[in-house]
Amino acid sequence: MDLNILLITAISIGFIHTIIGPDHYLPFIMMSRARNWSLKKTSVVTIICGVGHVIGSVLLGMVGVLLGTAIGFLEGVESVRGDIASWLLIGFGVAYATWGVRLGLRASEHSHDHPHDGDSHRHAHHHLGKHIHLHGDSASLTPWLLFIIFVLGPCEPLIPILMYPAAQGSWMNLLWVTLAFGITTIVTMTVVVILTSTGLAKINLGPVERYVHAIAGLIIAISGLAIKIFGL
Repeated sequence: MDLNILLITAISIGFIHTIIGPDHYLPFIMMSRARNWSLKKTSVVTIICGVGHVIGSVLLGMVGVLLGTAIGFLEGVESVRGDIASWLLIGFGVAYATWGVRLGLRASEHSHDHPHDGDSHRHAHHHLGKHIHLHGDSASLTPWLLFIIFVLGPCEPLIPILMYPAAQGSWMNLLWVTLAFGITTIVTMTVVVILTSTGLAKINLGPVERYVHAIAGLIIAISGLAIKIFGL
């Protein structure tokens, strides 16, 4: 098969595979909005996780090539990895949403009467520490958890694309196809995340803003569930 056809196929599949898989971008979009990440940090986390996502499947494919493993077996391994990744994403989303609900409830302001010298006034306050939003992200494990989940997440369409040039002994073609698929996947992820995050950052959720972490976790869990149910 001509290299140009292989490259077009790799680029097309990489783009479509990323766009139809909400797990490729929703976790970063929601974490960026909830934790108020800068666009730079959002982009860096997305790119690093995208690289891990692609490399995980590339390494599996290369092992398969070197051992002469059948495509069906490799796709089976990828399916198992997909199940693990989707459950981890669901678990992460549920845990984060639960924490977000608790945080939102504690952030709910209420007021008390405070008497002073025969007079009284009402004082509104909440139960959150004053600097929780400023320092809560500094030691966050969230980017690392996302990275682990994405390393485990499979790129099923990549395996057949890798196997064809490998079967022909075209190692240079194999390299170009891998780069085309990987770069397309990572760039598509990053562009979608940046564009959507930029728009969401301008939206004020009003009274439900204090539950933004819970909303983020819920949407991440739903994206993982969609992958599990529909195999996106």
